[in-house]
Amino acid sequence: MRKLELHWQILIGMLAGVLFALAMVQLDWGPKFISDWIKPFGNIFINSLKLIAVPLILGSLIKGVSDLKDISKLSQMGGRTIGIYIATTVIAVTIGLGVVNIVKPGSSISEATRTELVENYKGDADAIKSKADKQKEAGPLQALEDLVPSNIFAAASDNGNMLQVIFFAIFFGIGLILIPEEQATPVKKFFDGFNEVILKMIDLIMLAAPFGVFALLAALVVESPSLDLFKALAWYAFCVVLGLSLMLGVYLLLVWVFTKTSPNTFMKGMSPAQLLAFSTSSSAATLPVTMERVEEHLGVDEEVTSFVLPIGATINMDGTSLYQAIAAVFIAQAFGMDLSLSAQLGIIVTATLASIGSAAVPGAGMVMLVIVLAQAGIPEAGLALIFAVDRPLDMCRTVINVSGDATVSMMVAKSVGKLHEPKIKNWDDNYKK
Repeated sequence: MRKLELHWQILIGMLAGVLFALAMVQLDWGPKFISDWIKPFGNIFINSLKLIAVPLILGSLIKGVSDLKDISKLSQMGGRTIGIYIATTVIAVTIGLGVVNIVKPGSSISEATRTELVENYKGDADAIKSKADKQKEAGPLQALEDLVPSNIFAAASDNGNMLQVIFFAIFFGIGLILIPEEQATPVKKFFDGFNEVILKMIDLIMLAAPFGVFALLAALVVESPSLDLFKALAWYAFCVVLGLSLMLGVYLLLVWVFTKTSPNTFMKGMSPAQLLAFSTSSSAATLPVTMERVEEHLGVDEEVTSFVLPIGATINMDGTSLYQAIAAVFIAQAFGMDLSLSAQLGIIVTATLASIGSAAVPGAGMVMLVIVLAQAGIPEAGLALIFAVDRPLDMCRTVINVSGDATVSMMVAKSVGKLHEPKIKNWDDNYKK
């Protein structure tokens, strides 16, 4: 296994997990064995990645911002980053609406299947709706208010507060730029070293990646709903996967046009991060690996990756926004509703804004989908129609979220002259035998 490249090791782990689970479900005690003795190792792997997410953002962002040595560079990079992120999100939602209106997957749902799905997942739909109601009750400036933490230690204790940690890190980095260099140097050296330690920890964690994804995929297979429900939702799933595939094509085109990097180089460089995103369904959990791959294998300067990627993992959810557009129209079609052009334009705006507010964790897009449905006047009970296949599709759209972050970081790096030849590091580079 050690001689194989990392993405092949992860692929073998994923395939082995699926085959092992399919074999075990034939035994009466098989599913319980996987839940009790296999799934915990997958959870440990995800927790180890989440463990270093906040330290990584703090270390890399503070280092990246302070390395700029000029606040005007920060505003220039920030403006381009946010602008490109919003543009790609609008493209993603538009692609989603185009696919779902052409294929019309909702028209294939029968009344009996619709009733069965609503009954089976009514409890889940009600729980999601109550969470969304709390968000809708918030004032118009609540998101801005939530951006500034009252206690950085409290914010850093919860991975759901990534934006607050990012705000503090940028604020701290700006403070380092503005104080005299002789006073800033020791602090900066500390964060430089701190950042290197975190990056080395990522290398060590990734040695266990094939075993982690084996456990995650095995658990997913035994916890999946019945095949009958999957068949009823096959067209919906097809639309989402088709839309996501088209969006990946857009990324490859952007990378090729703006950075002259071949699609093959991009996919080879990002494949371990993409496979990990597929396994974990979490952009935040995948962030450490995304940063390492983009920097070492795609040649983006650390100054750019440390700024663009943490922000992207929080606000750039192209795969999620595309899925929200398809899901909203699919549910409307299933209920026999005919959405007007203005309603679908509203979906573009709402899904774009909702994707920015989605947390980078599994299932967060479902909460934001309620807001999209409410804006378009679509019954929220329709959420129950898509719960059966949400987890596998969540895995797929996380791949696109991560790929979008990498694409934008390369475009921003090229625009500021920070894209260079990749310099690959190994986990034992400094180890002396």
